[in-house]
Amino acid sequence: MTIKIGDKAPDFTLPTDGGGKLTLSKLRGRKVVLYFYPKDDTSGCTAEACGFRDGFPKFGKLAAEVVGISRDSVASHDKFKKKHELPFVLASDEKGEVCERYGVWVEKSMYGRKYMGIERATFLIDEKGVVRGVWRKVKVPGHVEAVLTAVKAL
Repeated sequence: MTIKIGDKAPDFTLPTDGGGKLTLSKLRGRKVVLYFYPKDDTSGCTAEACGFRDGFPKFGKLAAEVVGISRDSVASHDKFKKKHELPFVLASDEKGEVCERYGVWVEKSMYGRKYMGIERATFLIDEKGVVRGVWRKVKVPGHVEAVLTAVKAL
C-alpha cells in the first residue's frame, strides 16, 4: 500500500515506551508528524531522533505531535528514549502491521544482499487525520527542518 497526500491516514493502536498505548485517531485536532525509522540506537536513526528532539519545542508551538515508530520492542524504545532524552512518544510495531499499512516495509539491499526492512519515511497528518506531507527514503540532514516548514504551512 502506498499512502499519498490527501489520503486519510490509516488508524492504529500500538504499545509505546513507558508502558503506554497510542491510538492515532485520538490525536485528532492536532497535527501529527509520524516518522518511521529502521532501528533504535543506530547512527542514522539516532541522528534523526535527536534532530526531532532538538526541534521538539518548535513542533510543540505549532500544536504538532511527534511520534517515532519502528519494529523495536517497547523495552528497546525505553532505553533509546532515556539514553538520548527524547521528549516524544516511540511506538513499537513489532509485528510490522502498521509499517505494512503505511507502505514502509520494503525490500532493501546492502552489499548485494536483499532483505526486508523499514524505509525511513515521515508522514505529516493534519488535524482531521488527512495526510498532508509524505517524505520517503529520507536523508537525515535537513529533514527535520523540511518537516517543520511543512507543519508551519498547514
